[in-house]
Amino acid sequence: MTMSVEPPRLYPTLRYRNAAKMIDWLGEAFGFSVHARYGEGDIVQHAELTFGSSMIMLGTARDDKFGQMIGAPGPGGGKSIYVAVDDADAAYARAKKAGAEILEELTDRDYGSREFICRDPEGNVWSFGTYWPKADEPVS
Repeated sequence: MTMSVEPPRLYPTLRYRNAAKMIDWLGEAFGFSVHARYGEGDIVQHAELTFGSSMIMLGTARDDKFGQMIGAPGPGGGKSIYVAVDDADAAYARAKKAGAEILEELTDRDYGSREFICRDPEGNVWSFGTYWPKADEPVS
């Protein structure tokens, strides 16, 4: 049976006050790699960071139409991203070493996931865990 692998269709998008600095931090803390980056100096018009076959998009916060729709960066919103990893302990150690604020220590969930929750320097909440649902697999 031949199975085609479709590229991701969902791309979480974040705005940062200092996107240039956060690109470096996300690489150090979480292991993201730069796929594309547009802009000059400290201003990032658009960037794409990869994590395995997944990708996030980000840019410098600005008071344009889109920026007004999503609001300013900071801790006061429902911004959170879950990242499925093979080794939650290694991801935790890396994030903690880079200075991520740990909001919830490593925890074994009753549904089998090992995970932790942290905040990046500009207030976005990130959860990393071994729970890894796949769109082409039935839910048990």
